Amino acid sequence: MTEVKERVVGGDVVVAVDIGGTKIAVGIVTLQGELLDRTQVLVDHRLKSEELFQMLAETVDQQLTRARGQHRVSPVAVGVGCAGPISIGAETVSPLNIFAWREFPLRQRLAATTSLPVYGELDAKALALAEGWLGAAQGKQNFLAMVVSTGIGGGVVLNGQLMDGATGNAGHVGHIVVEPNGRRCECGSRGCLEAEASGLAIEAITGRPPTEPTYEIMQRTGRLVGQGAASVCNLLDIDLVVVGGSVALGFAATFFNSAQASLDEHAKLSFARGARITPVRLADQGPLIGAGAVAVRGIHRTRRAARVR
Repeated sequence: MTEVKERVVGGDVVVAVDIGGTKIAVGIVTLQGELLDRTQVLVDHRLKSEELFQMLAETVDQQLTRARGQHRVSPVAVGVGCAGPISIGAETVSPLNIFAWREFPLRQRLAATTSLPVYGELDAKALALAEGWLGAAQGKQNFLAMVVSTGIGGGVVLNGQLMDGATGNAGHVGHIVVEPNGRRCECGSRGCLEAEASGLAIEAITGRPPTEPTYEIMQRTGRLVGQGAASVCNLLDIDLVVVGGSVALGFAATFFNSAQASLDEHAKLSFARGARITPVRLADQGPLIGAGAVAVRGIHRTRRAARVR
């Protein structure tokens, strides 16, 4: 990704925040993309909106303290990757699987708490930045990044640019319908990929956590993800799909083999034929490096804007 390629040498770092439906992770990322430190807490769905934010704020403060004390570096910005929907820049966030937050003013609250500039994106868009910068899509100008975890999200890169859409929510591949008249989704529709193949969906369907899958469930999940990915490849002329998230990575080869077979079955147009689906290269560090990439990109944009003025 051209916007985060610049390598800046020195003691500056960014605070990276990854907010998902099950856990919140916070880390310290250098401007070169190295993850120095991290911690995570589980999302307690019994908490009210302010209580949940206080848990986040305390985790961020812990990492700020470790950055300045243990690592002797200077945090200069905060980058957020958050499950959606969100508004542009994560001014407000309304993650479908975090019921306490509906249009929660996350950017403003984090800026007030940390006294640092805050930049935000959808979690899967942040992952797309990370994988295009340092991961499996490095050097690629067109690709789809997906997170298959508690929920399912996506980020689309076309002609080297991360797509935003009208409200910053471009890439919501989890709401492609893969099973007409299927299970009811939190978005209100039926048969969405997220309602059929996410971690929450797997648990609801099987009565077992996604960490204890059957072979058939791993195959089915891969098949549905491949089907959804094929729709994006056919629509947007994309030949690479990079997939991360605890469900996809946990199901490993069984998931990816099934997903590739499904992608091959449904991507038959000449330009989409041969599209491949591959695991993220940054593994479980990807979401935090992605959130860090959001901050690095924001810093560079702010500096460019200041020079223009």
